[in-house]
Amino acid sequence: MQILSTLLTPGRTVCRAPGISQKRIFETAARIISDDQLSLPYELVFSSLIAREKLGSTGLGNGIAIPHCRVSNCTHAIGTLMTLENPIDFDAPDGKPVDMLFILLVPEEAQQQHLDILAGIAGLFSQSDFCTQVRAADSAQALFATATNWNS
Repeated sequence: MQILSTLLTPGRTVCRAPGISQKRIFETAARIISDDQLSLPYELVFSSLIAREKLGSTGLGNGIAIPHCRVSNCTHAIGTLMTLENPIDFDAPDGKPVDMLFILLVPEEAQQQHLDILAGIAGLFSQSDFCTQVRAADSAQALFATATNWNS
């Protein structure tokens, strides 16, 4: 089974989101997640993402970031996929700005699951063909279909 199909929903898929900074992108992501998952309040999601990013950049390089954190009210792993209208600085190791993010939230106690899912997502986003197709999506529907139907 393709890993993103278990984590993503159409409502948590955003194509060409506006944003000028990490903070603004995290605000947008927190709003999307809290609107979709009523047990995850906006402030909890936003503060969790900011706190994790303060520990070190979740930018991978090649324009990709995978912000991730464990959240107390989270009952199962969920994801949000975003492509950005304009790339933003994410303090990535290669210095390139980020234009594609997958935000991962997992239950607080899910340490090994967190690592396993993160490894799967990183592996998927390390495939240049996958990233090319994701970047080519011109709507949230196309982005969701590409992300959840990809066969590597």
